[in-house]
Amino acid sequence: MTRDVIDINDFTVLVEMADSEKPTEDSCLFDEAVIAVAFYGAGNVDLTVKYGNKQKSYNHTKGLALSFFANEKVEFIHTTSAAKPLRCIVVATSLNKLSELPEQESELFNEMLKQLVYPADLYVEGPEFYMSPEMLSIIDQIFNNRYEGKAKILFFKSQITSLLAHFFGQLSILSEMNMPKDERERLLQAKEILSSNLENPPSLSELSKQIGLNTFKLKKNFKELFGVPVFKYLQNVRLNTAYDLLRTQQMTVQEAAWHVGYDSLSSFSNAFAKKFGFRPSEIKG
Repeated sequence: MTRDVIDINDFTVLVEMADSEKPTEDSCLFDEAVIAVAFYGAGNVDLTVKYGNKQKSYNHTKGLALSFFANEKVEFIHTTSAAKPLRCIVVATSLNKLSELPEQESELFNEMLKQLVYPADLYVEGPEFYMSPEMLSIIDQIFNNRYEGKAKILFFKSQITSLLAHFFGQLSILSEMNMPKDERERLLQAKEILSSNLENPPSLSELSKQIGLNTFKLKKNFKELFGVPVFKYLQNVRLNTAYDLLRTQQMTVQEAAWHVGYDSLSSFSNAFAKKFGFRPSEIKG
């Protein structure tokens, strides 16, 4: 486990990474009551939250932005494995510092995260959604940057500020969205089907039949909910998965390309370079 802790104004930011070849649990608690947002990257790690005699599990965290209130009695447990490394950024502020935030930020918290500002339990879940392409790009850059020392901290601060701005912007957009819960659940199912079949994904019509939505609704509502077309999402998952396989030296470049569904090594290398800014052969574990 590696954990960078950065203070940005009245926010504490945790940038967490962990890899494990076998299922491994990592438990953590906050020192005081906080309002926080957790942004999950490509790893799709499992999360269990325990508070009092209750618990809540999140099994599909990849791309998830999860806001919450938690006090010092709430335990957060991540379960990592070879297929599910931890890639998580947590931006937190304590309740007693809310009034000290800049005016605009304080207003945003009070207006859009009201149930967290006035919590009714040890742990209260706020709005959650799957991140827009812009947010996912920021997450990718944070975890894949090559900076060191002061340059790295400066880079993190700029990216976290942008990430929070997108978070509140996306909240305002979603509050205006009118999509039945049943359709959201079907789209989440489509997302999981794609993520689980990188090498041989279903066609659009096959995916449509599997989740019980016609292709028009699948294409339109998938992009509306996740901010990216169906197969652009698939490409992002493929490349993020390949990056993790190469970074942890689990596969060669050719093996990683095949594993995520690329038949052509040159096509894989070009797509990888376009997304990350460097070729897969340049990765060092």
